[in-house]
Amino acid sequence: MPATATRGSVSERAWHDQRVESETRSYRTGDRETVLDLTDDCRDFVASRGDGLLHVFVPHATAGIAIIETGAGSDDDLLAALADLLPADDRWQHAHGSRGHGRSHVMPALVPPYATVPVLDGRLALGTWQSICLVDLNVDNHERDVRFSFLASA
Repeated sequence: MPATATRGSVSERAWHDQRVESETRSYRTGDRETVLDLTDDCRDFVASRGDGLLHVFVPHATAGIAIIETGAGSDDDLLAALADLLPADDRWQHAHGSRGHGRSHVMPALVPPYATVPVLDGRLALGTWQSICLVDLNVDNHERDVRFSFLASA
């Protein structure tokens, strides 16, 4: 299922000789567990910004950001590994929502809600097969916000 993105707020804050520029985008993840590749949106966000750091953050208690290879089965392997580690059953004390919803609240301890990537001359300094992905196990929440922040080098 293709995800849709909308642009949200843009802010800029100066600290000494450094700038932080941020933008929030919304993604529709649907009603199934997903690994959604955000790399193209990250590339667009940092294009022409020079050197610095990209920080990607998902402000939700049930989602994470992972840097992994996609398209060769690794995204499905990640979902399978998380299903093995965090089964969608009734063992979870946090029990509202769909069956196994509590596991979605534990997942960010394994797949953190953020990632930081170096940016060189407006380009992500990722490895050949690395992609920046939103990981969402929560089938009860179909919409996710992701904040992209760029810290320019001094």
